[in-house]
Parts: sequence; structure tokens; C-alpha cells
Amino acid sequence: MSETRNKIIALKNFMDARIIGQQDLVNKLIITLLADGNALVEGAPGLAKTKAIKTLASLIKAQYNRIQFTPDLLPADITGSDIYVASTGEFEFRKGPVFANLVLADEINRAPAKVQSALLEAMAERQVSVGGKSYKLPELFMVMATQNPIEHEGTYSLPEAQLDRFLMYIKINQPEAETEKKILRLGRQEIAVGGAEPEPVLDVADVLSARREALNVHMSEAVEEYLVQLVMATRHPDKYDAKMAGYVMFGASPRATLALDRCAKIHAWLGERDFVTPDDIQAVVFDILRHRIILTFEAQAEGVTADAVIGSLLKLVPLP
Repeated sequence: MSETRNKIIALKNFMDARIIGQQDLVNKLIITLLADGNALVEGAPGLAKTKAIKTLASLIKAQYNRIQFTPDLLPADITGSDIYVASTGEFEFRKGPVFANLVLADEINRAPAKVQSALLEAMAERQVSVGGKSYKLPELFMVMATQNPIEHEGTYSLPEAQLDRFLMYIKINQPEAETEKKILRLGRQEIAVGGAEPEPVLDVADVLSARREALNVHMSEAVEEYLVQLVMATRHPDKYDAKMAGYVMFGASPRATLALDRCAKIHAWLGERDFVTPDDIQAVVFDILRHRIILTFEAQAEGVTADAVIGSLLKLVPLP
């Protein structure tokens, strides 16, 4: 293995040891970082969402900022604004918290549409425009937005078109009893040693190098065709199952195809392989497609979820 891959795998193993029971979240966050994307994470409070991204930032010597979204937040609170400086008689731009390498947008659905769109624009354009001037964000930039699935009062759901800006939509669940014991023991241990911060093991240059290396993983034409057919099946499910056609209003966009390609390659690279298999595609397909498939009212009435549709399509689309 290359030295870069060794460093990334060591980072992943360290995070797995510190964030018990959330190996899938850790893996998907690292994939999102290496794919130059952003992640939306949905889970109940207390499931180490904040700890995961904060630990990741500390391990790669990256600047980390946390933004708590509230109903009274303004776009300028995220992007920054021009401030008048009396000593010079001129306006000076003061950067907002979005100017960081890793940004946690905590409870993004608590802020109104204007604030959400300000962050999503920064995610898409990788720059902020204020007062007729544009300011570029760092080359290494990732947003992890969270939303709480158990509270809906006073929240503003993200529109489907804006959800497409997120590379992955990750859902996490409560841990099992054995995992809970491990969390309890780790918590006691961290209190005993004073909760010392971990030593950084990578720098930004290492992450950028890992991105280039991971995206060079080979994908055969047969696997590529399988990937494309999975996306096409979300748009034309009637070719596989007539009933499924009544559940899907709109299928995944071409952005999903690009995301699936990049994430499958990175998953293979993290698995110490230099080629992509159908298993790599299936490992990330739910997180990439679940927010890009719009269901019909019939599906919602019958309790059919996007995950159920994706699971059915995986069984119906033939493997290469």
C-alpha cells in the first residue's frame, strides 16, 4: 500500500476506536472528505455526530467551525459581512464561520430557507459573494449538516432540489446493548485521563494527495454499466417492476451517477483494492440515492421509503 493510504486507514482505525458503534458514519465521512463532497447526517441527539467531525478535523490539522442553526440566524452569520472601520473610513470584509476546512452545520433544518440557501450556495460554488466581491473558500472544504428526525415543530425541511447538493445522506441509529457498554467504558476512561486531544496524524496536503490517488482506482466497463443501470432504474423502474413505477415520481440526477462513481472508487481504495467491484457500489448506493429519489403520494401513503425502493432495485438490476 502507498504511504498515503496507510495514513488514511490509520486515521479511520483511530476514529473507530474513539467513536464506538458508528463505524459506518466514520467510513462515510472519510469517503465524503476524499470525494470532495458534503454530507447530511440524520440521527437522534447524542449519537456522536459532532464528536465524529470534530475528531476528524483534529486528526488532519484542519480548521473546524461549528454553526448552530436557529430560526433567528441570518445569512451573514454564516458567510460573513462588510464591516465599516472608522479608523480607515472603509468597509472591511469579516469572514464568517463557513471559512473553515470542516464545518458542522448543526440542525440545519431549524433555520429558514434564506440561511439554508446561503450555506448550500457556498457548498456548491465553493465561494461566498458579499458586497459585489467573491471570496474563495479553502481548497479542503467539507460541510457535515445534521438534522434531528424526532422533532418537527419549528423546523424547515430542505427542498428536494437542495438536498441533491449533498454527496451523501447518512442515517444513523441507536447502538445495541453491547456497544452501549463499550461507550460507557470509553466515557469513563476519557474522564479519567482528562479527555486529552488526539495528536494530528495528517495534514491537508495528505488529504488532497489521497483524493487524487483514490480517484485513480480502476473501474471496468462491466461494473461501470452496472452503476449506470442502477441510476437509470430509478428513472425508469417500470422496466423492472410495474408496481415500482407507481412509487417513484422522479429518479436520481446525473449528479448521483458522478457521486456513485467517486464514492465506489474511494470505498475500494479504503478496502486496499485498486479496482471497483459491485460490492463497492452497493456499499454506498443507499447514502447516495436516498435523497435523490422523489416518491409519489401513493408510496408515502403505503409507507414505502426511498431505502425500500433502492433495496428492491438492487435485487432487480442484474449484476455484471
